[in-house]
Amino acid sequence: MEVLLCLANHTNLNLQSETSLHELILVEGEWKPPEWWYRKNRPEKDDEYFENLTRVVFQAGLNWHVIDKKWPTTMKAFDHFSISKVANFADKDVQRLLKDEGIVRNKSKVCATIQNAQEFSSIRKQHGSFQAYLDSLDKSNNYAGVVDELAKRFKHLGPSSASLFLYTVGEKIEPWGASP
Repeated sequence: MEVLLCLANHTNLNLQSETSLHELILVEGEWKPPEWWYRKNRPEKDDEYFENLTRVVFQAGLNWHVIDKKWPTTMKAFDHFSISKVANFADKDVQRLLKDEGIVRNKSKVCATIQNAQEFSSIRKQHGSFQAYLDSLDKSNNYAGVVDELAKRFKHLGPSSASLFLYTVGEKIEPWGASP
């Protein structure tokens, strides 16, 4: 089933209040969210949150098909998104990743992933888990404060990507203020 997502520049979509995210996703046949979206539940492990955040970061500005095709290699290259391992990547790891033709070789996204793993580690130390951290934030006004917090705290993550990330990890956000 082919899934095309038109979310890269949501400001040009002229969303109306009755437009939902589901209407922005074009699918052959019945709509079905991608496998990596947690819509009925939330990720059980911090590494799963980290993987989704990284996927949203790498997707920004690219076609979903490119990311889907390269994701198995990306998972291996980033040690299956083990936060503790990625947080300790050094310059030699960055150089290794930039030579890996099986992943998107964007230095700013690679470096952002390492910095974001370090941020996840910090959040775990402060809150016990990423989910506990999310639960500690004010989710009023359709997660406006959470989106701002994530966009400031994580590298290469703007408000649109932060909204999409929250949606993909089972939060009850309606991205960009559209109603369900």
